[in-house]
Amino acid sequence: MANRVAIWWEAARPKTLWAAASPVFIGIALAIQSDNFHLVSAVLALAGALFIQIGTNYYNDLADFQKGADGADRKGPRRMVQAGMVSQAQMKRATILVFALAVLSGVYLMLRGGWPIVGIGVSSIGFGLAYTGGRYSLAYLGLADGFVLLFFGPVAVAGTYFVQTLTWPPVVWVAGLAPGFLAVAILLVNNIRDRAQDASAGKKTLIVRLGRTFGHVMYATCLLAAIVVTGVLWQVYDASAWILLSLLAAPMMAKAFVQLRSVPESESQHLNPVLASTARNLLLYSVLLSLGLILGTAS
Repeated sequence: MANRVAIWWEAARPKTLWAAASPVFIGIALAIQSDNFHLVSAVLALAGALFIQIGTNYYNDLADFQKGADGADRKGPRRMVQAGMVSQAQMKRATILVFALAVLSGVYLMLRGGWPIVGIGVSSIGFGLAYTGGRYSLAYLGLADGFVLLFFGPVAVAGTYFVQTLTWPPVVWVAGLAPGFLAVAILLVNNIRDRAQDASAGKKTLIVRLGRTFGHVMYATCLLAAIVVTGVLWQVYDASAWILLSLLAAPMMAKAFVQLRSVPESESQHLNPVLASTARNLLLYSVLLSLGLILGTAS
């Protein structure tokens, strides 16, 4: 029993779950800042985000195997269907179950927030399925990056804020760009690592289309964009200087970029630690930004 739980937990790809949780933390902090924190809504928003991410990871495990993107030469963490640990039927049932849990956790939020939250919930699950599923999947067409920026950024932050306050002023959408850009950075490392395998499988990511150097430039751009968002919140939206705490993540971001550039394509399996550190940097930035927003309110 314990072994089966471990298998499903590995299939959930726990290191990627910070990408789903981080924008929720920022949305909660913004609600606290506006003196409109709503505990039940905050907890359910976090649960829904995590379930959607796990469901997406499960479906990605299945769809990439079916499309031939996950073969014996895979350089990333193992996939459960490809490794023979879980059957295709089992992964399909698990995907349906987890997405059903996401819907269940969102019932109260949809009743509270109305059609805007229904739209966010439906489109988020739809994005999760369209990421690798179907004939024209976003990842295989090289369109996933923009959707990651949107759904792991402004949509997640604004949605979390909205279910608590029933409003979404412009500042919450701007704040959401920061975790969105850093989530794209995670995707870029993944796609740089898998460029050769993706190309042979017909998975035309931006890195396959435009090359590794483009990926390096985009990675750096995403990191800088997140830092710029901090400055915009401080200078344009009059946030407290406490939010500059988020810049403490900058040295770790720079270190990850240096590591990214140092790994040759022939040794791209060594990018897995960079992938993990990029996810940690997203979490660190988001926690520090959230803390800065809350401290700014207290002061």
